[in-house]
Amino acid sequence: MNNGARMNIEAIRAAFPALQRVHNGQPVAYFDAPGGTQVPRAVAEAMTDYLFHHNANTHWSYPTSAETDAIIANARAAMADLLNARPDEIAFGANMTTLTFHLARALGRTWDDGDEVIVTELDHHANVAPWRALSIDRGIVVKMARLIPETMQLDYEHLASLVTERTKLIAAGGASNAIGTINDLQRIAKLARDANALFFVDAVHLTPHELVDVEAIGCDFLACSSYKFYGPHAGILFGRFGLLDVLPFPKLAPAPDRAPERVETGTQNHEGIAGIAATVDFLASLGGDGGDNACTRRERLTRAYASLHESGLRLTRMLWDALTSMKHVRVFGPPPTQPRTPTLSFTIEGADCHDVARVLAERALFASSGDFYATTVCERLALESLVRVGCGCYTTADEVQRLIDAVERLRILQ
Repeated sequence: MNNGARMNIEAIRAAFPALQRVHNGQPVAYFDAPGGTQVPRAVAEAMTDYLFHHNANTHWSYPTSAETDAIIANARAAMADLLNARPDEIAFGANMTTLTFHLARALGRTWDDGDEVIVTELDHHANVAPWRALSIDRGIVVKMARLIPETMQLDYEHLASLVTERTKLIAAGGASNAIGTINDLQRIAKLARDANALFFVDAVHLTPHELVDVEAIGCDFLACSSYKFYGPHAGILFGRFGLLDVLPFPKLAPAPDRAPERVETGTQNHEGIAGIAATVDFLASLGGDGGDNACTRRERLTRAYASLHESGLRLTRMLWDALTSMKHVRVFGPPPTQPRTPTLSFTIEGADCHDVARVLAERALFASSGDFYATTVCERLALESLVRVGCGCYTTADEVQRLIDAVERLRILQ
């Protein structure tokens, strides 16, 4: 490859204790990464170390409190490197959904009845419901850009047609958690800028697979969750500094009024934040140092993501070619020749998706079924549910072949 050496998959797998699990006499293959990845030992150890040796509240004059402050600052710097942002543009919270509701309430306080927000049919409803809540609270009009079912991609022309002088925000997912489509975020950002509107990105499904660059995207806000990229259950919000400093976030009067702490309501999950920093360092470690001990964390992340992308594309092609060749299987999402994540959803003719997932689980192949809160995607596909499989950094070609063989056998078992 051009940007980094192929990763040692066995070394990566050795970092994940969950991969030692055996179910029904077979090693478990985790294809549930789109819903939440497994966690490397170093991340859990960082969280345990915090709880055992540094546990305290912030901004007080004793060592464990000062250590907590330093750990949080380190996590902001780590996430800033991952997103190409400033540390004071990184806020933490319970999860992406909670942070998005919080941001929506703050933005809604600055808008008027009849102002407009645009979302898309590809979105997880965590990027729909917070803005629709403003319809009730503030009289905001929420419009929805179409998904093109034939291509499984966003209809950018329809999105552009929805923009008016009342548009205050465009909110779009970086990638579809249901069918893997990656959106052209720079194109959407230009639409927002030309309309003098803000741009919010739900990057929960994008961040595990593509190295985010908020400067290159041109977004004003971006949210993600670390449990989707090998970390703890915690959320992260990037907000452009000039905005985080002035938006009227709901907060307690005595709480800090400086960015980014003014965004963070109440005492945070400090052990989770320690885990976030360890997660970014784990990802960076997958890129090595390229023989240059002075290379930055962002540079190591760049190499790591190049390798992750190569591996994910290879496994996606393997899955796509096999599943699309099976007459009893219908696969959804763009082909591997189009921008997409290593997440595939499918249905099997005559089989209930939840039953399919249960049969796969009996074979120690852990996959998800349902609508994955991407309810509108399923509605547009005229489906109630899908079977979803996704590859993580620890997924092997042998595991993918096991999955392919199991899906092929499901036709025989019907």
